[in-house]
Amino acid sequence: MNILPLRRRVASVAIAAVAAASLTAISGWADAEPTAAAPMGVQRAQFTSGSSYLVVEVLDDDLVHFELAGAGTAPGTTNPLFTTPQVAKTDYAGPNTYTRSGGTIETAGLRLEVDTSTLCVTSTDITRTPDLVLQTTCPVDLTQAWKGLNITKSSMENAYGLGQQFFTGASADGDWVGRVRSPGGTYGNAMVYDAENGPVGNTQIPVLFAVGDDNANYGLFVDQLYKQEWNLTGDPWTMRTWGDQVRWYLMSGPDLPDLRKDYMELTGTPPVPPKKAFGLWVSEFGYDDWSELDSTLAGLRAADFPVDGAMLDVQWFGGVTADSDDTRMGTLDWDATKFPNPAAKIASLKADGVGIIPIEESYVGKNLPEHADMAADGYLVRAGCSTCAPAYLTGNPWWGKGGMIDWTQPAAGAAWHDEQRQHLVDEGVMGHWLDLGEPEMYDANDWTAGILPGKHAHAEYHNAYNLLWAQSIADGYERNDETARPFLLSRAAAGGIQRFGTAMWSADIGSTMKALASQQNTQMHMSMSGIDYYGSDVGGFRREMLDADADELYTQWFADSAWFDTPLRPHTENLCNCLETTPDAIGDVASNRANLVRRYENAPYTYSLAHRANLYGEPVAPPLVYYYQNDDNVREMGHQKMLGRDLMVAIVAGSGERERDVHLPAGEWIDIHTNERIVSTGQWIADVPLWRNGVFTLPAYARAGAIIPQAFVDAETKDITGLRADAVVHDEQITTVYASDTASTFTLYEDDGASTAYESGAVRTTPISQSMSGGVATVTVGAASGTYAGAPSSRPTVVKLVTDGTQAASVTLGGSTLTEYANKAAFDAASSGWYNAGGSTVIAKAASSSVASDKTFAFTLGEEAVWATFACEFATTTFGQSVYVVGNIPQLGNWSPASAIKLTPSAYPTWTGVIGDLPPSSAIEWKCIKRQEAGNPNTADAWEPGGNNVLNTPPYGSAGITTGAF
Repeated sequence: MNILPLRRRVASVAIAAVAAASLTAISGWADAEPTAAAPMGVQRAQFTSGSSYLVVEVLDDDLVHFELAGAGTAPGTTNPLFTTPQVAKTDYAGPNTYTRSGGTIETAGLRLEVDTSTLCVTSTDITRTPDLVLQTTCPVDLTQAWKGLNITKSSMENAYGLGQQFFTGASADGDWVGRVRSPGGTYGNAMVYDAENGPVGNTQIPVLFAVGDDNANYGLFVDQLYKQEWNLTGDPWTMRTWGDQVRWYLMSGPDLPDLRKDYMELTGTPPVPPKKAFGLWVSEFGYDDWSELDSTLAGLRAADFPVDGAMLDVQWFGGVTADSDDTRMGTLDWDATKFPNPAAKIASLKADGVGIIPIEESYVGKNLPEHADMAADGYLVRAGCSTCAPAYLTGNPWWGKGGMIDWTQPAAGAAWHDEQRQHLVDEGVMGHWLDLGEPEMYDANDWTAGILPGKHAHAEYHNAYNLLWAQSIADGYERNDETARPFLLSRAAAGGIQRFGTAMWSADIGSTMKALASQQNTQMHMSMSGIDYYGSDVGGFRREMLDADADELYTQWFADSAWFDTPLRPHTENLCNCLETTPDAIGDVASNRANLVRRYENAPYTYSLAHRANLYGEPVAPPLVYYYQNDDNVREMGHQKMLGRDLMVAIVAGSGERERDVHLPAGEWIDIHTNERIVSTGQWIADVPLWRNGVFTLPAYARAGAIIPQAFVDAETKDITGLRADAVVHDEQITTVYASDTASTFTLYEDDGASTAYESGAVRTTPISQSMSGGVATVTVGAASGTYAGAPSSRPTVVKLVTDGTQAASVTLGGSTLTEYANKAAFDAASSGWYNAGGSTVIAKAASSSVASDKTFAFTLGEEAVWATFACEFATTTFGQSVYVVGNIPQLGNWSPASAIKLTPSAYPTWTGVIGDLPPSSAIEWKCIKRQEAGNPNTADAWEPGGNNVLNTPPYGSAGITTGAF
């Protein structure tokens, strides 16, 4: 019935059908319609009141489409209601149940009560006990140019979505209730400047999700291209827009996941991006030539940073001349002097793991031959009429002066793609960076072929301009039988742009802590607006706005973005060639590298989420409210986010931050850095450290039962596909499993990472499950299904089990006992086996074997972990000092004073403390240090003199007392 396999369905019950002619209500009323068993399709009813009409189109038991107008000819009930290009699915099969009596329509999910004198519609979710009134929607000013809807607040308390608009107030938190979602510019989409955030995007994606207590919720999508204003400061909420008609969809369902899936089904799910889109992409405004890019990449490689691509700003075609008709803006040809031999260079970079994505705009310099060609074909926006000359844009001529492509004409998009852009595809670019697509500059009196029937003015296409641009590229790839997946990065959008493989970024954001915080709030609403791939200019584009220490700002920004941005793209205005942009050259480099490595390690998990986003409309990085909508603590929370269903991360945006509080929704959570387990009733954890082992690390937690497929990453790793400097193949299937008494599963999705073959079934899926019973944790890496070009037929399997705090006594594989190894070195040298790694972790592996066979590991747990009492003698201190232990293992801070373990002055000046979860059967080196208590300093005031202390731990249990002295 629908494209989303997980979409909720209501069982078929009695069906009512009526002839289309009898559906029209005269003066708002009609006789009760008889119920009869008949095949069910889309059902429509029309109501009139004076010159106004309302059409109700029931597409599904919980999805209804409305059209409202104050004048004009009503469309009747025979044909489908008009939809804009925002909508992808129009072939709904209709409800399973439909009855109508007068102004009341009922399906298995909804009751719609139409007041036939006012055309107000009261919508009630009848799947609830008792019935839940969602809202009453009433028309306002239908005969005026600026018209819209009043929507009663009812029991709803919070609201999300509505696209991209930055809040002021320097907070990552905030929903739409109590706020006004205003148009960015005269016609809607625009880049808007404010003193906190800089020039940032305001993008109209008109979907709203409203939430109340006890899973009360609904979704509302206003399918209008005209600018909209939403005011949620009072009751009723209001939506105002232009246009002859107002059209919207109402979605009901049991929770936010169901509602968002309905919206994604309606507007389209995103294709799976190329795998390399999830890696690090370098960029700036701009690289002057290949040599500068080569130098940038060499610096990253030398510092052991993997990197997957580079984005080239306008310098790649060169000749952008302000206030001139002779500008090269609009040519898609390379500057042959600065960027010679592009096909050969792109191929060389590709072999080194680096993809290329060039920028383009929709503007064409007046004296370019491309302008003449497009004008001759009628493919440029015109100056006011269908026979007028092309509009001549001079208003903000930083790029020059000229015309603008009319993307409302499919033929114009096809001509531009085939004649101007296709050579870039042939040369091997990985995608296209679409800039200024609001559109930023335009002639307000222009004329286009148009989108709406009989409509040609600027207001009637403005907010769909970038959507149609992206569609022309996706259509071009399909028309030309390209097998590569294009990755698009866009500055503007409309609803549905995600289905064309388009990511978005937040425009020319300022280098401020306030902007970094606000970016996190905006990402929350973009995720709820269907945009899974959303990012920022990491570190800020407008560096002149810097309001904090540049290194600290960049370190925090890069850490936040390494978890959640796609693409992960540092970018800044650097025409002076005097600013650093890449993570090897600004910020805390060790922290940047550690945070990037974690992103690359988690790539198999994130890539599997991308497949689920494509198949089921699930978000990649949702806000906590998506899964925990009845937790009042998270209703406005943007400073913590989920990555998929199983990982939660707390972001940071503030000067001098050394720790932060973290809210854990009810359930069992595991700190992924320490493996500490916390059973939460929905509480806050205070003072979670941000600096661990000498690096800036965001607090991150896994749900108990989480299954996280991972990749092997080390200093030899060059890109996210596994290309390595040492040419050693690491194709082992690695999974970190957080043991739980509640059984859980996860499906690993793999494909070739680059082509569209996955759309035809060239995908490998591997089910992974975990359960725990009677002290035995069982992890099964199931038999893989499907294949793709280049897929390994056999591979080693590694399971990293995070336990309940105990160690393993034995591990079996398929019922056969595996060999236990005393330490990591011995384990690494073996093809199979296991060892207790400390830190509540047991690692087991199976030798390379067929992916078509199950691998079931059974871990017998319950053996006590290793602990020891550490003592530091003669440790006199001054005010503000304490004594700490630091050593060569993560549990002792990896020699970082900031991550050292504090002792207690039990018999001053002797300080002692018990430290657990030590690695068994290991030689641990450590020392005492004196350190300031406040602020987690990175340096010690004093180190214990002499050589390192050595503690040899037993296989399990107590290691006794180990002593050092000043």
